[in-house]
Amino acid sequence: MTVGKSEKTNNDAASETPATASLHETEASQKPEGDDIGETSSREDNLPADEQDAAGSQPEAGSAVDSGEEEEADELEALRAENAQLRDESLRAYADAENARKRAQTEISNARRFALEGFASELLNVRDSLDLAKSVDLDGAEGVVERVVEGLELTLKQLDSAFERFSVFEVSPEVGDKLDPESHQAMTLAPSSDVAPNHICQVIQKGYRLHDRLLRPARVIVAKAPEGED
Repeated sequence: MTVGKSEKTNNDAASETPATASLHETEASQKPEGDDIGETSSREDNLPADEQDAAGSQPEAGSAVDSGEEEEADELEALRAENAQLRDESLRAYADAENARKRAQTEISNARRFALEGFASELLNVRDSLDLAKSVDLDGAEGVVERVVEGLELTLKQLDSAFERFSVFEVSPEVGDKLDPESHQAMTLAPSSDVAPNHICQVIQKGYRLHDRLLRPARVIVAKAPEGED
């Protein structure tokens, strides 16, 4: 009996025509892909829990990375713009400081060169007066000496006016004043019975001050006790 059944099966397989075989192949190619999807889903279901979470979170992680890169790019661009602005401001500040330094140097140089401009202008009048006194004809004229003396007095007044305008003051001690080392210079000692020792008995040359600064001390002779006296 078994042999007969095998023979029957073989006969059925042999009796299948080429057309029938082609029909079966067409049905197999038209089989829905759902079976493959089902197989894929079943394989994913069989994955461990942590691998399933990683597989499910991959799209979200990718979007977070893209967002973070965009934020970093925007921040980098903002820092570059701020750096450029600070660099421009620094260059402008340096240029302003350099210009101010050059202007200050120029002003200081001019102040040093022309510090005596006003004083020199005042002395021009004194110079003109001295030139006029020099040009006076002393021969064959009456009252020449008087006119010369009068001219000298006017010239001295002009000079004193210039000194006063520029705060130049005389240091003119009187006979009998005590010697002041800050303003007087003792040229020598002279015995005197009329003037106390260490006091001025004669003025040789006046001194001058510019404001509070001593330009030249007054040159004087200082009295000392006569010989034989304490």
